[in-house]
Amino acid sequence: MDTKYPLVTIITPCLNMEPYIAATIESVLSQDYPNVEYILIDGGSTDRTTEIICDFVAKNPDRMRLIVEPDGGVAEALEKGLAVAKGEIFAYINADDTYFPGALRTAVHWLASRPELAGVYGNAYWIDDDGNRIDTYPTEPFDRNTLIESCYICQPTCFLRTAVLREIGGFHTEYQVAFDYELWLRLGQRHQLLRIDALLANSRMHRANKTLRQRTVGFEEASRALRRYYGYVPFRWAHSYASFLLDQRDQFFEPLRPSFTKFVFSLIVGTLLNWSSPVRYWKEWFAVMSLGAFVRRWNDTWVARRLGIFIR
Repeated sequence: MDTKYPLVTIITPCLNMEPYIAATIESVLSQDYPNVEYILIDGGSTDRTTEIICDFVAKNPDRMRLIVEPDGGVAEALEKGLAVAKGEIFAYINADDTYFPGALRTAVHWLASRPELAGVYGNAYWIDDDGNRIDTYPTEPFDRNTLIESCYICQPTCFLRTAVLREIGGFHTEYQVAFDYELWLRLGQRHQLLRIDALLANSRMHRANKTLRQRTVGFEEASRALRRYYGYVPFRWAHSYASFLLDQRDQFFEPLRPSFTKFVFSLIVGTLLNWSSPVRYWKEWFAVMSLGAFVRRWNDTWVARRLGIFIR
């Protein structure tokens, strides 16, 4: 094993990603890190995705390879990649995301200097279809107690020790959308991650994005994972889920719009999600609803506006 440049395995699962796959591959191959195993796993694309990948493989046969076979989703594809990975360090980048120059070298440096860490992750931008910056991904320092509130780890920026990933059971294929959040929650039960203050990747957001297309599944899976590892689904998740059920806004391109109705509905949704410990949720729900918040939410309701009954 090269101790100076440990082998990094990078997996890209893909399915019908013709518009984006070339940029993803180029961002991997252009890294200034010399010891990379790059594996792309295609679940049966019907567009030109595999043709584009094969062109790159033909030019870089010693640096990358393609596996084409049906799978049950991204998590299953990643599990296949993990099974054949030879690298000491494991990373996966979706077929519509890209790395920043120097991302691998930066991540490996931090892992080498902090042997107690299970992995590292960094900062990222959200980008649109054309690669234009939308916003900065809201990453936060790792804390297993705050991770319950939101998924603040940007997946393509995360680099894990392969041995640790295998030790905790790899990817759970019963999760189709929130498999990465489930992984962070499970990993955080026993291991420590570190956020490094460096831009490592771009996460592409478009309306065909699986996370946005399958919001209901994502909320259900995140709630299941939170109950499994923490025994509780916090108000923030319950309120977002309740709001989505009422207005179907994706809460990215169409930001969440708080309202009195959604707040009240979140009491019902949160109680159902926390059926085994409802009192804990009720206490958090009432703590969030201050007198000022109640007034603001009531005055914004259609009832108050229609009847002119405002609280001053």
